[in-house]
Amino acid sequence: MWTRGELKERGKAALHRNYWIVVLATLVVTALTGGFSNTAGNGSLQDGSNAVAGNGDASATLMQMLFSLFGVTGDMIYKKLIGPVYAGMYASFLLILIMIVISAGLLFRIFVGNLFEVGGCRFYEENSEHKTRIAWIIDGFRNGAYLRNVVTIFLRDLYTLLWMLCLIIPGIVKSYEYKMIPYILAENPQISRKRAFELSKQMMDGQKGDAFVLDLSFIGWEFLSFITLGIVQIFYVGPYINVTWAEFYKVMRENALESGIATREELPGLQKEIDE
Repeated sequence: MWTRGELKERGKAALHRNYWIVVLATLVVTALTGGFSNTAGNGSLQDGSNAVAGNGDASATLMQMLFSLFGVTGDMIYKKLIGPVYAGMYASFLLILIMIVISAGLLFRIFVGNLFEVGGCRFYEENSEHKTRIAWIIDGFRNGAYLRNVVTIFLRDLYTLLWMLCLIIPGIVKSYEYKMIPYILAENPQISRKRAFELSKQMMDGQKGDAFVLDLSFIGWEFLSFITLGIVQIFYVGPYINVTWAEFYKVMRENALESGIATREELPGLQKEIDE
């Protein structure tokens, strides 16, 4: 059994034991996994789509906004260089450019960011036991299972997205069902994709509702982060949430071992510190 209060207290202890390193690790991992860019990216895509779908005046307005960034008068561009006939073409080019940038970001997330997510899980688990080093966040690149980890995390995200597209509630349920996958990969990078999904599902069986409530318990902190323009998020809330979830994983791991769901070979626990 576990309680939110116990997990949070243990998380706070782990955070304060190694405060600045945990803050730095959280900042790096969050940035590289796209945590700071989702809202901006979605807004840009929506604006571009609206411009193409609209009439010539909307397209021209979009182009005027673009060229104004370079100090060029909107009326000059519209009247002398572009005109209503070509405005849609330039707006379409801009949309294509936006799509290229988004695609590049998606590829970066799949082949780089996801590995930092795995490494981050390893870091938080190590930091739970002792004051550790930030070098653990790159463990996903040096644990000998790069492609296996890339494919596993990609499929986790894909399955979650497909469930979300079908129905929101089942998608949320599945996201919690897959919650332990990056921790499992961090602990045992050689585990098969099928077994990682299976273990996460079994570990979260009967725990998803409580895990959801655990996330809800941070709403007050998230609101404080919002009104401080993310400052509190960087220096406390983000690290606090991550170390608490590492404590959650440790409890789920011990439950799995005690109940026979997993073996010590599958979940070997902490490793030796990374060599200098």
